[in-house]
Amino acid sequence: MKLRDLSVPVEISSVLSDLGGVSTGKAKVAYPNEFSDGLNGASESMRKELHRCLATVTDELISLSRELHDRPELGFDEYFAADRVAALLRKYDISCEEGVFSFDTALRANVGQGTEFGKLTPTQAFVGDDVPTFCLTCEFDALPKLGHGCGHNVMCAQSVGAFLSLALLERRAQGSLKGRILFQTTPAEENSTCKELLFQRGAFENVDAVAMAHSYGVDVGQHVWLAQKRLTVEFVGISAHASSAPFMGRNALDAACLTLNGLSMLRQQTTSDVRLHAIISEGGNVPNVIPERAKLDVCVRAEDAKILLYYLKQICDIFHGAALMTGTGVRISGLEEPNEMPVRYNKILLQSWIRAERNCGREPVPLGAIPEGTAASTDFGNLSVRIPAIHPLVGLGDTTLKLHTKEMAAAARSVRANAAVVDGAYGLACVALDFISDELMRERVMSEFELQGGLVNVPALFREIGKM
Repeated sequence: MKLRDLSVPVEISSVLSDLGGVSTGKAKVAYPNEFSDGLNGASESMRKELHRCLATVTDELISLSRELHDRPELGFDEYFAADRVAALLRKYDISCEEGVFSFDTALRANVGQGTEFGKLTPTQAFVGDDVPTFCLTCEFDALPKLGHGCGHNVMCAQSVGAFLSLALLERRAQGSLKGRILFQTTPAEENSTCKELLFQRGAFENVDAVAMAHSYGVDVGQHVWLAQKRLTVEFVGISAHASSAPFMGRNALDAACLTLNGLSMLRQQTTSDVRLHAIISEGGNVPNVIPERAKLDVCVRAEDAKILLYYLKQICDIFHGAALMTGTGVRISGLEEPNEMPVRYNKILLQSWIRAERNCGREPVPLGAIPEGTAASTDFGNLSVRIPAIHPLVGLGDTTLKLHTKEMAAAARSVRANAAVVDGAYGLACVALDFISDELMRERVMSEFELQGGLVNVPALFREIGKM
């Protein structure tokens, strides 16, 4: 047999690249053709006027998306993006507060009842009032070397567009908004759990519902998002000359390698939803010195947070076992820090999104139509287990397009990305408008939230992990 060209990797088979293909026959629940019985949301005329408001800012939203794509910034360093968003809001006489909750690139604006148009009302003024409040969150961070391989530039423009169109609707006819719309940028989704930190600092106090869309290959109403725990594991050994006195050393890199092997072996015994992945971020400097320090960055994911907790106990045993086998010390960081929770979708809010996207000519596929094994994680889940929420996916291409790839980065600056900006903005704006316009809808949204388990104490859950 002729040996293949070993200078290049083996191409991924189309059998695997098509794994994310749509199969509506596997869908768990098809979306109804109509909004829920007895629910109306906003009037059709109001939604049409909202669309006209959106049309007036479409070109600027597309420009915003493309500018952010051309200037990708990592988490907590999204200064250009934050400045551009603030400038666009100010252009339409909307004041915003920048650097809120001690994050430089977190900015905040509001419009509707209890606010004066063009002026920012302090968050403290809302606490305890009964004005229905809908929050639009906004991400804009990028990935190292890949740029916007997750399409956050598109997502940012969608959220900004939704907020602007609702603000312009209120300006055209004061009193159109029967509640309050809050806009909150949330930095560093890719390298932090900033939404959790923002929640703990009060950013979402008095918020009744929240939404944000996400970029994807195709339109998906509901998809699985996994809980995630991120850990840093450091092995400490004893340095020695690798040739003349190796017996005087304790090899920290060996412990790191044993850890990787242990994780690989554990995968066979995990449930199908569990994902274990790690890199050795530090492992020595030169080969003729036994490494006295090695560090791994580890991610553990599962569909259910309790399953995540179960396997984390075994994973910590792997860390400890590697230290025992090599005579090294081990330090595990990040156990008690809350990371990502699974995303909980509110079915009533989702029906509003489906109606809006169908009006745009899109047909989001339901849960199960996309294989659940293609799931990722997001800190939006941390909001969804405290506040009724949706996090639908807006397509930029087809089923072969995958997150965190150079192909997704290219698609995020395409003509189809431009369409996704507009359609996603309209969908988010419609959900917010429906929610604040229909009291019965709000009641059913909250009933659905309680049926799904109600409020989850996220810090307490992760403190359980820290006790291991």
